[in-house]
Amino acid sequence: MTEALLEVDDLSIHYPIRRGVGGALTRRPRSVVHAVDGISFRLGRGEMVAVVGESGCGKSTTAAAICGLIAPTGGTVRLEGNAITGLSERRLRTVRRRVQMIYQDPYESLDPLCRVRDILAEPMLIHGIGGSKAERSALAAEALERSGLSPAEAFLDRYPHELSGGQRQRVAIAAALVLDPDVLLADEPVSMLDVSVRAGVLSLLDTLRKDQDTAILMITHDLSTAAHFADRIVVMYLGRIVEQGPAREVVHHPRHPYTKALLSAVPRRDREQQAKPQLLAGETPNPVDIPPGCRFRSRCPVGTDDCERTDPPLVTAGDHETACLFV
Repeated sequence: MTEALLEVDDLSIHYPIRRGVGGALTRRPRSVVHAVDGISFRLGRGEMVAVVGESGCGKSTTAAAICGLIAPTGGTVRLEGNAITGLSERRLRTVRRRVQMIYQDPYESLDPLCRVRDILAEPMLIHGIGGSKAERSALAAEALERSGLSPAEAFLDRYPHELSGGQRQRVAIAAALVLDPDVLLADEPVSMLDVSVRAGVLSLLDTLRKDQDTAILMITHDLSTAAHFADRIVVMYLGRIVEQGPAREVVHHPRHPYTKALLSAVPRRDREQQAKPQLLAGETPNPVDIPPGCRFRSRCPVGTDDCERTDPPLVTAGDHETACLFV
């Protein structure tokens, strides 16, 4: 594993639920939503780590906490060994120049009233980059070229509604690249795009981390995408990491029943290699009232009575970690 640039240690994010007047009068204990519950992972320079899992498992919340949009309940996030959790807004501004986020929906993340030139100039104005309007325009054009929009002059004066979905997402990527960040947090960067343009955007991210040593944390539902582009995979379920390790190891030798179920649903080109999908029974437990023991036991096809009593920790075997009593 490469030397860690970004470290997440025992990160927890809980959202308190309002009790209402009746609850306050009766002094009913305040309930919380356990969005993220004590996760830890590392991200090195030039490395792509994919965080996968079903909706509501805490992937996007983790990314938001890393860049300071959400205050964590507990744990620490470090950038090059320096803690960046709990910083003031003024000090967070310096961190956000180095840690940029690419949002899921390019239709919502770009201001429809601004031209591409102004969208790319705004982060430079906020962080004091570029001494003149001409210099900022040159940097914006360079970022567009790096993002695969060439020639840049053909896009600088367009509005978002004049761009295709893939072009909008590339503009969103350029808005992050214009600050020359060390870390990119890509939250479902291709889920809103047509299949025909997904490969181009993913290849762009892959090129950025290989050629420019950018560290990328990619959040995705698509395990096949993670397997192809990521160096390591982190699998989350109900706010916890249940498995993490090198992408090839996790994909070809999954250990956790949840990871196996996810992989069984990935289509294969060779029908003879296509596994029968493992349909998980039941529903995900309520994150407000998480049952004791293993969080996956109510849906696990191999769960036993021991799983009701023991909450399994992550067990390490080489670079592969799994939270399951059967490992």
